[in-house]
Amino acid sequence: MRLKDKVAIVTGASRGIGAAIARKFCEAGASVMLCSRSAASVAGVAEALVREGWNAKSAQADISDEADVEALRDLTLEEFSRIDILVNNAGINRDALFLRMKSEDWNAVLQTNLTGTAYCMRTVIRPMMRQRSGRIINITSVVGLTGNVGQANYAASKAGIIGLTKSIAKEVSSRGITVNAIAPGFITTDMTAKLSEADSQRMLELIPLGVFGTPEDVAEVALFLASDAAGYITGQVIQVDGGMVM
Repeated sequence: MRLKDKVAIVTGASRGIGAAIARKFCEAGASVMLCSRSAASVAGVAEALVREGWNAKSAQADISDEADVEALRDLTLEEFSRIDILVNNAGINRDALFLRMKSEDWNAVLQTNLTGTAYCMRTVIRPMMRQRSGRIINITSVVGLTGNVGQANYAASKAGIIGLTKSIAKEVSSRGITVNAIAPGFITTDMTAKLSEADSQRMLELIPLGVFGTPEDVAEVALFLASDAAGYITGQVIQVDGGMVM
């Protein structure tokens, strides 16, 4: 099993991409701490994994709150004694045209998506440095590469994650820690399910492979980056978008 005896934290794991990554890691042999702002939702996902025989636990945490992030780290170390992998998947969006965007919506998205990711990275790096090994995987977006109308705050946060990924990869590589990012394109999740039929068709026309991605498509790449097979890869952004952005 590719992640046997490894311990992973997956944020935003109550649904969609985060839940798929948590499941994929469990199936690969890892012990996984799933976290979300919704204690009940993430507990349900973890309990389903445990019923199937996997080693999973859940925690409520708001990654925009540094104290919550530190408590998540401490709980993971208490339960599993180590942290080998961190997947920063949690994020929010509050869309509006830039001139109409409220300051609180700008600040909330940047605080959660970018600063929250930074909090999570910083809090696990110290135990990873002591181990002289670790894998950090940040979920960004193709929107962070291209921008998008009505998503200035979201695009800025996701572009910031790319810069953060590359900077920290350079800082921690000498300690055996790799830091990479995954940039999903149009993935079928609860969030994208809200789009109209016309909007979905327009998006589909932009994808050379002609199909939307699934959370499992992203989870497969996360598994690779978390495994020993990706030991010589760091500071990279891997697009999972069906060729949408080239």
